[in-house]
Amino acid sequence: MQTVKIPVSIDPFRAATSRQVYHGTVPGVQLKRLTELCAGDCSDVAVSLECGVDLQGIVYLKGKAVTELTLVCQRCMTLFTTEVTVEFCFGPCRTKAEIDELPDAYDPIECNEVGEVRLHQLIEDELIVAMPIIPMHQEIDCSAGSKDIVVGEIEPAHEERPNPFAVLEKLKSK
Repeated sequence: MQTVKIPVSIDPFRAATSRQVYHGTVPGVQLKRLTELCAGDCSDVAVSLECGVDLQGIVYLKGKAVTELTLVCQRCMTLFTTEVTVEFCFGPCRTKAEIDELPDAYDPIECNEVGEVRLHQLIEDELIVAMPIIPMHQEIDCSAGSKDIVVGEIEPAHEERPNPFAVLEKLKSK
């Protein structure tokens, strides 16, 4: 199957009735917010997307996105690449009432005023959420490794201070 560019936006209801399936890429340079979070340009995102209607008559967008990101290891402060993969299953909604009625198996996604869903933005949002909170190499690959880092000395508590509430305890016992 030929890989093509994923459309920027689609009408999910029309795509679901015709059971559209997309296999393609989203250019990494178009994902500005994701690129800002990386240490370099992010690679193109491989996306597979299926549009359909389930047995309950609910329209869904189900898919997977995979990309490689260049991040800064927070342990040794060097660059490394990591693969980020997300799987998603959305139910497009036009009104707030539809959002409340949507089963838990689907994450709600609001359609814009034209009734379309912006796929590039949706995929970028999912990848941002899936990024590691604290990016780090695996310990064996990291130049800092498992070395303990000592920032300062903690002095042991030598003396016990009297309890400030001891006076109240004496008053209570009277």
